[in-house]
Amino acid sequence: MIQKWKNALTVYWDWRMLTMIGLGFSSGFPFLLVSGTLALWLTDSAVSLEMIGIFSLVKTPYSFKWLWSPLVDRFNLPFFSRLGRRRGWAVFSQILLLLTLLCMASVDPAQSVYLMMFFALLTVFASATQDIVLDAYRVESFDNRDQAAGTAMFILGYRIGSVFSGAVALILASVLTWNQVYVCMSLGAVLGMITILCSREPQKSKEQKLEFSGNFWQRLENFYKTAIKSPIADFVTRPSWVAVLFFVMLYKLCDAYMVPMTMPFYDAMGFTKTQIAFVTKFYGMAATIIGGILGGVIVNRFGIIKSLYLGSILQGLTTLMYVWQTHAGNDLYLLMGTVSLDNLAGGMSTTAFVAYISSLCNTAYTATQYALLSSFMSLARDLLASTSGALVKVTGWSMFFIITTLMAIPGVVILWLLQKKNKA
Repeated sequence: MIQKWKNALTVYWDWRMLTMIGLGFSSGFPFLLVSGTLALWLTDSAVSLEMIGIFSLVKTPYSFKWLWSPLVDRFNLPFFSRLGRRRGWAVFSQILLLLTLLCMASVDPAQSVYLMMFFALLTVFASATQDIVLDAYRVESFDNRDQAAGTAMFILGYRIGSVFSGAVALILASVLTWNQVYVCMSLGAVLGMITILCSREPQKSKEQKLEFSGNFWQRLENFYKTAIKSPIADFVTRPSWVAVLFFVMLYKLCDAYMVPMTMPFYDAMGFTKTQIAFVTKFYGMAATIIGGILGGVIVNRFGIIKSLYLGSILQGLTTLMYVWQTHAGNDLYLLMGTVSLDNLAGGMSTTAFVAYISSLCNTAYTATQYALLSSFMSLARDLLASTSGALVKVTGWSMFFIITTLMAIPGVVILWLLQKKNKA
């Protein structure tokens, strides 16, 4: 038994794991800058809760990134192509991300809330493009056995990126203006550039070459067949593919729905920016790291399906801790426990979930299929989460978190039905 656990841990001793941490950071740091951290900036600027909830819609490019993922999957960018197909697109998207964050830093949301929404939308587009590339890079860098460990390290880097754009941003906001904070945050894209430039192009990709002979319409038809139709046709040949898509949409809904309201909730409970930064990021980071790594070990030891069940159940139970926090109010020690347990469960469930999505991808169409699957997950998160502010107004914080907890049930039910059907 002990030897099996040791074998599950040895997979982490690989130079590729360090690369995954850097790339995970680059993928993770933009998200809070267009969600939780931005929500607190909007709160400080006296923007209404309804409008903050509506800001969740700027994240819709995450849900529709599959629309341009075939371009990323098949075309080499001029000038950047010397770096390789994956690395070239990664550097391009990181440069674009740097510029759009600087645009956000130039806006006062109290005076130009819709302009801020527009620049946030452009930032999400750049971030989504980067995610297409980095997800494909990660999937192509590992075989199925090591995929969960690579995912765990990527998520670890993602969480560190979240600390940078969350805790560090909040600490800086106590001594700088929010505009200056976002200038500092934009430098996070530089770490991603350094990591990808120091890495190697993955060798696992089974790229299908495009034929550019014939007239314009023939070339367009060939692109459609090779880059769009073939990846989708390959996926729909899988058993129960419709149910798989619903599972992907609903599995993380419990966690995702409350994200836009967490920062306003902490503020409503009377916690200071420094306390929020310390508890939700620095104190909770240890739990997140343990959860992510433990999730990788559990997947390696017990398999993806059992890990998905465990992660979903724990995620739902830890969400109930916020109901207790609502009644306790400004209790810093309870907040430490709530955030720690939530991060632990979130790290475990996310590792198992991303490993599951990765296992569904054919490496001949990695970027397109992974973008399609992750987009379905984001679709539920962004469209439904846009109503979170209105729901808080109607129900109050306690009932809001109870309803959010119940959102964990559909994913578990669909997983059970998929497992039962596959056994049959």
